[in-house]
Amino acid sequence: MKLYYTPLACSLADHIALIEVGVDFERERVDLKTKRTASGGDLGAISRKGYVPVLVLDDGETLTENTAVLDWIAWQYPALGVAGPLGRTRVIEALTYISTEVHRSFKPFWHSGTDAEKARAAKAITRQLQLLSDSLASDYLFGDMPSVADFYLFVMLLWAERFGVPIPALLQALRERIAARPAVEAAMRHEGLI
Repeated sequence: MKLYYTPLACSLADHIALIEVGVDFERERVDLKTKRTASGGDLGAISRKGYVPVLVLDDGETLTENTAVLDWIAWQYPALGVAGPLGRTRVIEALTYISTEVHRSFKPFWHSGTDAEKARAAKAITRQLQLLSDSLASDYLFGDMPSVADFYLFVMLLWAERFGVPIPALLQALRERIAARPAVEAAMRHEGLI
């Protein structure tokens, strides 16, 4: 299995999750501006979408889109999912919200938005994060152990910190709990973030 990632991109969530479950996998950095991999490969030859994450499975199948990759990881490694009849659905629900609402709202910060666009985005992100904060089940989104959704949320919280977007106190504490996990430190160190 091989993960194509870009430092501090949403692919960091997949990187963390794969380390968290202890699976053996390769990883290769991608420059999103040039669409070249660290070994000189063309990202377009791996995925026509031209962005990360891309997870190439051992059988050669390729998965793209963070929600799909994280869902596949949780399906393969149930410790990162949620038990119960609606468990997988609740994780997909959280992943979808994080992807379509929170992640998308950061666009002005990553793509040269105006100050006014960034201010509107910051308000929207804070509101969206408050909804997630209000739904915390315990230490994490679904209880006492993190799921793949927590790792995706963690990346969004790193982005909020980077761009000075206010986040609720409970999510600040969640960010610190997740940051203290050995898998998170390993992934961030590998990506050159610490």
